[in-house]
Amino acid sequence: MKKILSLGPSKPRSSVPAAGGEIQGARRATEISPTTEAAAGHVATGPPDPEVPEKVPRRRFTATYKLRVLKEADQCTQPGEIGALLRREGLYSSHIATWRRQREDGILQSLTPKKRGRKKRVADPASARVARLEKENLRLKQQLRRAEIIIDAQKKISEILGIEQNLDDIGDGE
Repeated sequence: MKKILSLGPSKPRSSVPAAGGEIQGARRATEISPTTEAAAGHVATGPPDPEVPEKVPRRRFTATYKLRVLKEADQCTQPGEIGALLRREGLYSSHIATWRRQREDGILQSLTPKKRGRKKRVADPASARVARLEKENLRLKQQLRRAEIIIDAQKKISEILGIEQNLDDIGDGE
């Protein structure tokens, strides 16, 4: 039986009242308690919108944005500051790693979004000539095959009728 993971809010690990009379809940990864979160101005806005867009548009980051985020990430010295930056900006650590590598390589063009997909093929001037010659070659092969079939048929007919063939006269063209 498969276990289904819930993405909703988790239940507190312990519902035993703490010393202050409040219920002690599970600790979050950010080490911010629900009371601290409410005091900081984070208010739950209710249930999420059930409408899901058909396709989420791909995020594109400008070079100035990437450089600004990298500058902020380089200034982070305390543990957890980079994680907070990533959460605030909605990024992944792989973004930072890729952008740093691009910055170190000095590839400024790579800091701007690139057009995805197949690259346009440059038309080769000889390709049209090659296509024409291949078509002519195919036509000539078909013509040769028809001529060989006709020659074989003529040989069989001459054998049946008993007519002698003079193959030496064929090559002279007279």
